[in-house]
Amino acid sequence: MPSRTSRAEGREIRDVTAWRPHVPGIVEVFHAHYTEYAYPMHVHDAWTLLIVDDGAVRYDLDRHEHGTPNGTVTLLPPHVPHNGEPVTEAGFRKRVLYLDATALDTGLTALDTGLIGAAVDSPDLNDPLLRRRIGQVHTALARPGDELEAESRLVLVRERLRGHLRPRHGGEHGSRPLDGRPVAGQLRELLDERVTQGVTLDEAASLVHAHPAHLVRAFSNAFGIAPHQYLMSRRVDRARRLLLDGRAVSEVAALTGFYDQAHLSRHFKRLVGVPPGRYARTAR
Repeated sequence: MPSRTSRAEGREIRDVTAWRPHVPGIVEVFHAHYTEYAYPMHVHDAWTLLIVDDGAVRYDLDRHEHGTPNGTVTLLPPHVPHNGEPVTEAGFRKRVLYLDATALDTGLTALDTGLIGAAVDSPDLNDPLLRRRIGQVHTALARPGDELEAESRLVLVRERLRGHLRPRHGGEHGSRPLDGRPVAGQLRELLDERVTQGVTLDEAASLVHAHPAHLVRAFSNAFGIAPHQYLMSRRVDRARRLLLDGRAVSEVAALTGFYDQAHLSRHFKRLVGVPPGRYARTAR
């Protein structure tokens, strides 16, 4: 059973629990309580399946404002920038399942279907049965030895999520290209290929045959996040998985492309809300 850590800085209180379960399709489980902490714009390489147990979250997704009142299920698609902050001073408690990018796939890759477009259009789902089933998955995941139950319950959750996304699949919004502009799409593919080693702006501009300034503007306009923010989000995502696998913070910094441990810590705390060392201890 994972342990819990907490921290108080003035009125800002953080309780965080995170672990990697032995259940196919789930890359991470994340439970947290935040009061004043606000997530900056960032992306994940996985589907973010979120339920809020107390309070509410306000967030922006694809330049549109959304909210997650108690009782709502929120599904955020991979690679689409979003942020998040508490609606009230009491903050919020949330439970998150990060699902593999292909977890909702029905044969094609996730980026080739209309599922991501449908999730962008309607990320908040008012479905009490779905919420109850997600809660049952979390309960099973917290009990060592009940991985088969968690996997069985997850099958029902994935099926219901597909049912929510399918009616919009192939429609005007679901079939729209996520890249927006070809240059922006090329740069994102390049960043995805070089998450660890990185790429200079001049090198990227040369590879996609675009002026550096135009490249930055095109990417930011298409995805609502700057190229460097996108790259750091991808690196932090990788760091989270490695930390939960038991790797040392210094080793993780080197493996994920950060200059040093301090560089990792600065970006990790900004995106996750707690330093990487404290985050890692929640899994031990």
